[in-house]
Amino acid sequence: MGKSTLILLIVFSSLSSFGQTFSIAKLDSFFNALEKRDLAMGSLTIAQNGKIQYQRALGYAYIDSIKKIPASINTKYRIGSETKMFTAVIIFQLMEEGKINLDQKLSLYFPDLPNASKITISNLLNHRSGLHNYTEGTNYKEWMDKPTTHEQLLKIIQEKGTDFEPNARAEYSNTNYLLLSYIIEKICNMPYEMAITKRIISKIGLVNTYYGRPIDLKKSESASYKNVENKWQKEKETDLSIHVGAGSIVSTPTDMITFIEALFNNKLVSKSSLKTMKTLVDGYGMGLFPFDHGSQTAFGHNGRIEEFYSSVRYFPDAKLSVAYITNGIIYPRIDIIDVVLKICFNEPFIAPFSKPITLKSEDLDKYVGKYSSDQMPIIINCTKDANKLLLETRGKMFEVEPINNNYFMHAATGYFFEFFPDKEELQIKDTDNIYYLKRSK
Repeated sequence: MGKSTLILLIVFSSLSSFGQTFSIAKLDSFFNALEKRDLAMGSLTIAQNGKIQYQRALGYAYIDSIKKIPASINTKYRIGSETKMFTAVIIFQLMEEGKINLDQKLSLYFPDLPNASKITISNLLNHRSGLHNYTEGTNYKEWMDKPTTHEQLLKIIQEKGTDFEPNARAEYSNTNYLLLSYIIEKICNMPYEMAITKRIISKIGLVNTYYGRPIDLKKSESASYKNVENKWQKEKETDLSIHVGAGSIVSTPTDMITFIEALFNNKLVSKSSLKTMKTLVDGYGMGLFPFDHGSQTAFGHNGRIEEFYSSVRYFPDAKLSVAYITNGIIYPRIDIIDVVLKICFNEPFIAPFSKPITLKSEDLDKYVGKYSSDQMPIIINCTKDANKLLLETRGKMFEVEPINNNYFMHAATGYFFEFFPDKEELQIKDTDNIYYLKRSK
């Protein structure tokens, strides 16, 4: 066998390990089960080697007492903090043009802000500025739907001060990327909306991505919904003037795939800039976060605004991209993505809802007990009644439904319970959080 032929076979084998033959039937089955039980709404796109392999929309883009508009793969969603990747890209573009640098001080642009003479552009990019998050401790929910000027937000940032000294540690704060977008506007001498259009959207041909306005059904935009007593209840809309480069963009999973692949193929920034964006300090990159799945490492970002939850991940070794955006979530986002990735990488697993689960009374014994946490004041008493598993907390008792091995749900409240009997542990999951409890001995 010739050397070149051997190399080609090795390359082909490595690509096949992703398995361009991953099971579409398994993906369809999983999402059909979620949709049938009304546990999620949204849209998913999977690509490999730059080619779309799978697209799926489920649920509705809009619901009211008169009509329901089904979601499609072209439905547009607010992507929340995924916007921060766009902001970071433009900052690095400006660095490459010599218009800004990582060591530049915030005081050059906003000298009146706390610690402005100490905070660098680098600190803002990797969340090490110490500036307080303007969406926390500011009665944010009371003014989130009202137009807010730069001056008003700068005043809030100034009044809330700092939580720690610059570069002392990392702590996620929307303030960092709001200020970076204001800096972009100053350097580019144009609104952030125009900057992302010129430097990213038009450059790589994003056809369904733009700076958001009030939700417009005529543009196939989606509203977001929270499940309240088994009914989807529309969430209050954020006025996106509040977030600018911290969370103002509307997009689709397919466009987010185009964006993340353009970034990693150096169509937006240089190899050197991308390397710096990927460099982690205390788990934070500059506009990018790491995500692990087994031995595979991905880069990307999550987002949340109202009840929109989004995630985009790119696995460089597998050339695999996954983007998921939901506008109504009960089944945990982290579990949805985990199932999708297991299918993509052809890993053996049992999907939830894939088969009926009937438990006998003795099967429940391994779960019975009292579970608590040192991190929060929560106690779960787990008991059984014949073949029913019952959980009690804060004086309320409810039955949970088995959906997989050691995994139960209470759909009415949106809580999911995964037991690890060998470790004496219980994980409680909701839309986007995991709470860890231990069983008392």
